[in-house]
Amino acid sequence: MIYSAKEIMETIDMFMRYKLDVRAITLGISLLDCASSSRPETCRRMREKLMRYAPRLVVVGSEIEKEFGTPIINKRISVTPISLVGASCEDADYVEFAKTLDGVAKESGVDFIGGFSALVQKGFTKSASSLINSIPDALSQTERVCSSVNVASTKAGINMDAVRLMGRIIKETAGKTSERDGIGAAKLVVFCNAPEDNPFMAGAFHGAGEGETCLNVGVSGPGAVKAALEGCRGKSFDEMADAIKKIAFKITRMGGLVGKEAAKRLGVPFGVLDLSLAPTPDAGDSVARILEEMGLERVGTHGTTAALALLTDMVKKGGVMASTHAGGFSGAFIPVSEDEGMIASAKSGGLSLDKLEAMTSVCSVGLDMIAVPGGTSAETLSAIIADEMAIGMVNGKTTAVRIIPAPGKKAGETAEFGGLLGSAPVIPVNEASAGDFIIREGRIPAPIHSFRN
Repeated sequence: MIYSAKEIMETIDMFMRYKLDVRAITLGISLLDCASSSRPETCRRMREKLMRYAPRLVVVGSEIEKEFGTPIINKRISVTPISLVGASCEDADYVEFAKTLDGVAKESGVDFIGGFSALVQKGFTKSASSLINSIPDALSQTERVCSSVNVASTKAGINMDAVRLMGRIIKETAGKTSERDGIGAAKLVVFCNAPEDNPFMAGAFHGAGEGETCLNVGVSGPGAVKAALEGCRGKSFDEMADAIKKIAFKITRMGGLVGKEAAKRLGVPFGVLDLSLAPTPDAGDSVARILEEMGLERVGTHGTTAALALLTDMVKKGGVMASTHAGGFSGAFIPVSEDEGMIASAKSGGLSLDKLEAMTSVCSVGLDMIAVPGGTSAETLSAIIADEMAIGMVNGKTTAVRIIPAPGKKAGETAEFGGLLGSAPVIPVNEASAGDFIIREGRIPAPIHSFRN
């Protein structure tokens, strides 16, 4: 492919002025062949296999950054859900599996490692139950391990027993990391319709349907999209949509170039390119500011969901045109703690939990990096999860909940996590109880349209 001088200069401008970057290169690695009946032996095999790839990932990422002048913010690994890897172990201690993953990440310089995960949308295996119950200890005793649990799908319905359990698990995980405002819960995602090829943490895992290895890439450019929209003030919706689609195409094409080169150097297949507008706490890198540039006085006001729907759809359309293998989420993220515009609106009272839930019906994922009062009950957390799972199940889309009941914090205070996780204003929850609903056993059945074949 030949690039014109104008295109090259435009891309350089996006890097220099508008914070365009490759948010993550994530190497997926299957650990299915590491399973054995012995937990120590399984851990040994896991470490041996991961260390064949992990150090090289960091080296290759750094080389490409220097040669291409392209910032790569995170180098990450995703692995087969550990509930599957540990299922054959007679003495499975899932905290030790997490420590093995964490040790590899630290030794190799990988930023995060995802896949301390279980898939329980239709029921629990013994190993899935063991893994889920070990999450509070695992995430409080490690630094770079991320965990996810898929509790619902459009085909299976919602496993409400798992939803009830995850409310307690989130509460315990936050409590065990109370000295850092419950940061353990910031590394834990509850999913409906979890994708197997997502490069973004904390929900990344290497699905059972994936190959031995692959490299997935996540590209982000909220600042570049906002800059493109600055030229559309007063123009029609069609012109605004076209501007988003064109800039998404350019961002995706850049990410594909980086991803394919990284995969080539690592000697692994290229997987998918996920163009999700993933914000950071830095000024100029905010999805909320894009929505405001579209004509909203403040994100969270009436019209926010419609603006977000337009943004997400155009990002997807531009990305699909630029990459044959667009995947993962590919849209727009709305994490409160990681977006300075979202933080500002939440602090001013302009962004409520109810409005965020409405926005998740059209965004890429769901309720993301939201801090709530530490006194929030496990039943209320489960009810929030259930609502979000219902949106995903009925609409056939991925939804997720990453919520942090910040220990000792009340509504209006701030939870501090640091780094890309940022800080989150503590948002109030509805105080009416859903306990009698959550305590019911069984599953919410799949919707009627799930029977399509």
